[in-house]
Amino acid sequence: MLNSIIIMGRLTADPELRSTSSGLSVSSFTVAVDRNYVRSGEEKKTDFINVVAWRQQADFVSKYFRKGSMIAVQGSLQTRNYEDKNGNKRVAYEIVADQISFCGSKSESGTYNNEATNASSYNNSSADDFSSVVDDDDLPF
Repeated sequence: MLNSIIIMGRLTADPELRSTSSGLSVSSFTVAVDRNYVRSGEEKKTDFINVVAWRQQADFVSKYFRKGSMIAVQGSLQTRNYEDKNGNKRVAYEIVADQISFCGSKSESGTYNNEATNASSYNNSSADDFSSVVDDDDLPF
């Protein structure tokens, strides 16, 4: 069986870094991903996808990415069942990140420096692999 997903988009807010009671780093963030297909006469649609990163990935994303940063995430889709505060049963869908990569240009993000470039060892992509794919004019923020 295969459960693999890759997304590229912009962070809607700064990543939130927390620690579990056992000391593991965990970061959660949302990525705005534009849909490729647009029907004529309609505006481009955007999906907002929740992502969770653990351990070194959590530290990496929290240190080098900010709201509006272009990011690529490779991971697996996970579902969680829970009850909301009104007792209604809910399902949450999120990506559990395996790899996180820079996507924007160095001048765009302002986060690139030698330390950031060295830290990108948490991913297998170079920093500019996806830079030609981005159309900033259609972002919702």
